Amino acid sequence: MKIAFIGDIVGRPGRDMVKAHLAKLRESEGLDFVIANYENASHGFGLTSKNCNELFSYGVDVMTGGNHSWDKKDIVPLFESHEILRPHNYPEGVAGTGCKVYEVEGEKLAVVNLMGHYGMPYCDNAFRCAEVTVGELEAAGVKNIFIDFHAEATSEKRGMLMLLEERVSAIIGTHTHVSTDDFQIVNATAYLTDIGLSGCRDNVIGMDKKVPLQQFLTGMKGHFDIPKKCKKILQIAILEIEKGKTTAAYKLKIFDDGRIFRSDAWMED
Repeated sequence: MKIAFIGDIVGRPGRDMVKAHLAKLRESEGLDFVIANYENASHGFGLTSKNCNELFSYGVDVMTGGNHSWDKKDIVPLFESHEILRPHNYPEGVAGTGCKVYEVEGEKLAVVNLMGHYGMPYCDNAFRCAEVTVGELEAAGVKNIFIDFHAEATSEKRGMLMLLEERVSAIIGTHTHVSTDDFQIVNATAYLTDIGLSGCRDNVIGMDKKVPLQQFLTGMKGHFDIPKKCKKILQIAILEIEKGKTTAAYKLKIFDDGRIFRSDAWMED
């Protein structure tokens, strides 16, 4: 199977890039399944029902979340009506789930959403949750397992790879909005510390520079906003998976001026 992941769609600029490119990418890259992170999709904070339906109409199959999953009141009923996940290590009793299994090309694919600890809301232990969840999926015969690990600390993301390599198909990080240059395949597990945002690329992590610079210069906080005009980017990781093992992976950076950059994951010996 060939699956794709779009991380941190930030506001209308990010949604516009998904609209402009995803349908064409599904055809040109032969994509069987598309996962996208929604937690910044509605003006940078959370997901509205309107924007949820919009993104699914562009060709997304399932969406993952993070610490901003709860920022819009629309989200709770969406967990029941749409293929929407939130971090699986939220405590028991919280609405929604962070793990679902799908049929893709005659095989089962599990999509798991986890959230880290450093700088994040209080949650259950992500590493213990990962061990238990992956063990349950293995016991159920699910070999293809994709994890969106939404975390601030690069060490936590790298640690998740050390914990789960060989057992899952891919671990791709989200949350920082800044792409990292370490796409690799380790013992058949694809790994990328952070895929980076899809949205505005000429500002501060997709947000207008005014408030972040005010905060850096004076310590005075304000409301982050999405620029009305900006230069845009779509960042998408594409994985080829056979019987749970990632055999090849690459990332595309697509700019709104027509430029496309491809970087292939390196294979560790």
